[in-house]
Amino acid sequence: MITRIRDWFKNMDGRKWTIVGGAALVLVVIALLVRNAGQAAQAALTGNLQTTTVERGNLVAIVGATGSVRSLQSATLAWETSGTVDEIHFAVGDRVREGDVIASLLAASMPANAILAQADLQAAQDAMKDFENAYGDLGISQAQKALADAQDAYEKASRYLSSISNPGRPVDIDQAQANLVLAQDRLQRAEEAYEPYAGRSESDLGRANMLLQVTQAQQQYDAALRQYNALASGSGSTPIAKAAADLALAQAQLDIAQQKYDDILSGPTALQRAAAEARLTAAQAGVDAGFILAPFNGTITDIYPNQGDLVSVGTRAVQVDDLSAVQVVVEVSEVDINRVQVGQPSYVVLDAVQDVQYEGEVVAVALAGNATQGGVNFRVIVQLKESDARVLPGMTAAVNIVVTELEDVLLVPNRAVRVQNGRRVVYVMRAGSLVPVPVTLGASSETFSEVVGGELKEGDVIVLNPPVSSFDAMDPSNNQFMGGFN
Repeated sequence: MITRIRDWFKNMDGRKWTIVGGAALVLVVIALLVRNAGQAAQAALTGNLQTTTVERGNLVAIVGATGSVRSLQSATLAWETSGTVDEIHFAVGDRVREGDVIASLLAASMPANAILAQADLQAAQDAMKDFENAYGDLGISQAQKALADAQDAYEKASRYLSSISNPGRPVDIDQAQANLVLAQDRLQRAEEAYEPYAGRSESDLGRANMLLQVTQAQQQYDAALRQYNALASGSGSTPIAKAAADLALAQAQLDIAQQKYDDILSGPTALQRAAAEARLTAAQAGVDAGFILAPFNGTITDIYPNQGDLVSVGTRAVQVDDLSAVQVVVEVSEVDINRVQVGQPSYVVLDAVQDVQYEGEVVAVALAGNATQGGVNFRVIVQLKESDARVLPGMTAAVNIVVTELEDVLLVPNRAVRVQNGRRVVYVMRAGSLVPVPVTLGASSETFSEVVGGELKEGDVIVLNPPVSSFDAMDPSNNQFMGGFN
């Protein structure tokens, strides 16, 4: 083959050699120009690239959201009856304690039922006092006396029934009759002895002594007569039936007295106390309708009426907020909510106080989302650890919730990550050329991501703005990383 080429060149004349040489020279020049153009283009491209060095560091991943400030407790109070505002006892900014009267209506301007509520309250208070006394020392003493009286009545009725149910012996009847005759004689002699003193003054000692003897003799005679009648009456059915009925009645009264005494000793039931307290509460509410009372310890943040205004049921009166603790309520997207947990630190910036960053903590995360036009959001409450007088309910706030804190991890800027053939890559400068290096990312912040796998190493020089032609336009699995110069 070589011999044939050499023979071909020998047969060529001088003119032909000139043409061939010129053509070869042109080809050499073109090759040099192409090489120089490529080098110039590569130099121009390299000069436009932004690079950085891969380093290890700390990563703070956050979830951002916006919301509004609210107090720990907030209440907008309204009038519960109509009338004319009489007095407003506090001003906006004043602190109040639970139960303080903030404003009141003129009594004469209120409806009749509101005016009569005071009398209803007094009646309910008296009933409550009687209720408490019924189960106190007084009630116990009264129940004890009633029980003792019922027991005594029962015993008397029982003895009487027993005495008339069993006929007396003749000797007992004779003895009872003799006692009756003697008692009658003593009564007659006492009455005769009293006769001379009957006309004297009631303060006369002699008269009083004789009258006492008559009284004692009368009592002895009555007792002897009862004893004689009981023994002499025998066992007739009518007296026995009546005595039995009296005994049954005495037994029933004794049972009632015993049950009442036991109930008082054990105290009122929860239902009884609740009923008594409900009557008092209802009466108190009727009186309170003419007042605006502080529902908790807090600060008055707004007052709607002025003194002399006419108001009706439902008219707003006062807003009270507990400013001892301030919270921010934000809506977090369903994409991020599973990374948010109670206890995570947060940082809050207010539109009204832009030069201050407040520290907070997540105190509540809703378990149900709210559908909106933009997706599904979950309610998250962040409580500020410290606040000042500039932080007011209703202000707009931007919140960054720290969901991940990593130390000493390999970091790559988010803007350096691209997608090539469906894989995340980072372009590394090696020997003057761009080399795509696959990476696996973990946690991310707004500017950096954690490298958890791949061939990227600490110290590699990576390109932040590789050419568009070297990667896909967008990662379909994560639209955070897009192609193009940054």
